[in-house]
Formats: sequence, structure tokens, C-alpha cells
Amino acid sequence: MVEYRQVRYQLPSGATELLLVRHGESEPARPDEPFPLVDGHGDPALAEQGRIQAGKVADRLANERVDAIFVTPLRRTAQTAAPLAARLGITPEVSAGLREVYLGEWEGGLFRQRVAENHPIAIRMRALQRWDVIPGGEPTEKLSVRIRHDIEQIAAAHPDQRVAIFTHGGVISQIIADATGSGSFAFAGADNGSISTVVVTEHGWVVRGFNDVSHLGRAESD
Repeated sequence: MVEYRQVRYQLPSGATELLLVRHGESEPARPDEPFPLVDGHGDPALAEQGRIQAGKVADRLANERVDAIFVTPLRRTAQTAAPLAARLGITPEVSAGLREVYLGEWEGGLFRQRVAENHPIAIRMRALQRWDVIPGGEPTEKLSVRIRHDIEQIAAAHPDQRVAIFTHGGVISQIIADATGSGSFAFAGADNGSISTVVVTEHGWVVRGFNDVSHLGRAESD
């Protein structure tokens, strides 16, 4: 009798598996102390909880196969990647195109304040699923293009490999939205220190996991 069993997913030949790690929790925003800026982007350091999360990410991935590590120009990603990079002996590479979405006039920490206040623009931003509702904010189309450019470059340089990319919540959301054809904010809930998995193939992007936080333990609020 001829049988056709169900089998586990296998990466296609030449595919690249991306582990998308959101940086650890960063320093709190304070109205009287705006974050320093790097090329216009807010650049807070990790908070103590973020450093703890970075260590737990390293514990999770240190015994996994990781062929390369990428970070963005913003220090919270480099600081999150540092424990894993040290344990694996891998020097992280910088991907400028995977930096966080540009928040225009709400950079420097003001974004967090306006969202917490339920500012009318923040409400409209969520309703329309567009960052450029914020004055000077980055259009979704521009964000998607720069992210795709760097993802495709990384994948082309690392066929049949697994790459850990330490990046930002807005970037992870857009990558998975582009892979699934969903709304831009449909996957906006990636937690700090979480791991999402996307496979880049010659035929498209395949989402294999979103917001895995099993290595972080119980949340502080639990």
C-alpha cells in the first residue's frame, strides 16, 4: 500500500532561517530627559531588566546553531546581543536598514508618553496602522522597502544558515506583516527579549514563530 505521511517542516535548500530577537527593555522615558539621538532615532540604553532579558536570550540560544549575528546602529540591540555574541565568539554585524521605525516629532521618548496618554494622534495611528500619522513619522512603504532590502541582503549572504537579528518591535511587526500580507500593526505585540522566526526562501518569506518568550519566565506583572 502506498502511503503519504505528514512530515515536519524542513528548510528548503538555500533558505535562510532568521531569529528575530527584540531588544531587551530599554531605559524609561522621562519628559525632562529626552533620549540621545542617533541619526534622528532615540537611542536609550538597556534598563536593568533589559540586561537580564539579554542574558536569558543568550542562555536560550547559546547551545543552538547560530551562524551570524546582526544588530542595528541603536545601542539597545548591540547591548542585547552582547552576551550571546560573547558566548559564541561571533562579532555582530550592523544592519542600518533594520533600525527602528522613525517616529518624527515623537522621537526621544515622546512616543511612549503620547501612547500612554491616548493622544488623539496615537489613537488615529493605531486605527490606520500607519506610523506617518505622527508628524514627520516614517511612511509604511518606506519602512517596508528598507527592511526588505537588508533582509534580502542578509539572506543572500547566508544561504542554508541560521542568523540571529537583534532588532526592534516595529521592524519585527513589519517583517511579519510583509511575510503574511497582514496589516502593518497586526504583529505589533512582540515583547522585549522575544524571539520570532522567519525563513527566507527564493519563493517568499515563511513565518515559523512569533513572540516566543518561553526563555524569559513569568512576567513581572504575573
